[in-house]
Amino acid sequence: MKLDQSGLEILSRDECRALLGRATIGRIVFTHQALPAVQPVNYLLSRGDLVVRTSRTSRLATAAADTVVAFEIDEIDTAARTGWSVVVVGQARRATDPREIAALEVLPLDSWAPGTRDTYIVIHPELVTGRRLGNARGSDATP
Repeated sequence: MKLDQSGLEILSRDECRALLGRATIGRIVFTHQALPAVQPVNYLLSRGDLVVRTSRTSRLATAAADTVVAFEIDEIDTAARTGWSVVVVGQARRATDPREIAALEVLPLDSWAPGTRDTYIVIHPELVTGRRLGNARGSDATP
């Protein structure tokens, strides 16, 4: 087990990917009107990329297309003081190719937010890091 300077266990890229594949809610971090913005989203992992479904007029769709974003998932047990966190940094883009959109539309990704969600933001993970605090391996969501 490899530890960082703070004593947290460093998760391997494979462990991080496994956690990304099991979770359904994350937080996307992007810039909106020159300020950092964080938005919870449901997502899925498809062919190694993160996919988010949103409205074409949402601040996420307008601000997060063709830019670098961060994406984070975690699970924390405050009573046991254990948990893990995975952070992805990568290029986000709006899916525009009709063939790609058709493939994304058949994925089991239904936005929890109300209204029409006809735009897909695809994030290609370039940096993937994760940390675990305590012995959080007993969780169902941990590899």
